[in-house]
Amino acid sequence: MIGRTIGFIGGGRITRIILGGLRRAGQMPDHVTVSDENVGTLNALRAEFPNVIIAPNDNGKAAANELVFLALHPPALKEILGEIATSLQPEAIVVSLAPKISIAALSEGLGGFKRIVRMNPNAPSIVNSGHNPVAFSTALTPSEKGELKVLFQVLGACPEIPERDIEAYAVLTAMGPTYFWFQLYELIELGKSFGLSADAVECGIADMVRGAVATMFESDLSPAEVIDLVPVKPIGEDEAALKHLYRTKLMAMYAKLRS
Repeated sequence: MIGRTIGFIGGGRITRIILGGLRRAGQMPDHVTVSDENVGTLNALRAEFPNVIIAPNDNGKAAANELVFLALHPPALKEILGEIATSLQPEAIVVSLAPKISIAALSEGLGGFKRIVRMNPNAPSIVNSGHNPVAFSTALTPSEKGELKVLFQVLGACPEIPERDIEAYAVLTAMGPTYFWFQLYELIELGKSFGLSADAVECGIADMVRGAVATMFESDLSPAEVIDLVPVKPIGEDEAALKHLYRTKLMAMYAKLRS
């Protein structure tokens, strides 16, 4: 069974998100080791997840598990590949959570190790509602891929995609919540200023968002027809500027990740 022992190299946000999702689903492995150079980060993680084994400045200890998550940003990730190569078990599986670095480049950095997966992490995985696309190396068997998908599905959807699409999903889904969260929190504050209770406005916003998305994808209406359903658009005059912002900022981010 894949995932009986799990190691995380990097104890930051995405490690906390994945562990939070596993715990919430009652699927927390018995043996989890997390390494990080920042002892404060590790202590904070263990305060939240008391059974986690922390390994300050010992990436080899985290890499010696059956399933090894590389939870670092690309520049830091490149630096530790050679360091952990000799600690990997022959039958281990390495899951990179970083954009930019291909399976081929990861394999080269790991001294030819080929049992590699790339996954695009998504913050809503903390409540088991993520969208985490995965790309597998050819070294994994169909059975192993199936076992990994069962584990990943605890965190939410995990469609298998071509590796070339990882960076597109990084911009659209991994970073996607940041495009909306601040706006939704602002609506909540406005609702409370209008005299609504916190519970009422939070329920209303949640239902509105779910309904708006369902209307987009389940109504059989065109985008123009969907937008036309609501005649009054208080910020409609700013729509062009917002679209321009999306295109310039997100196209630049995609180009950076693909470079």
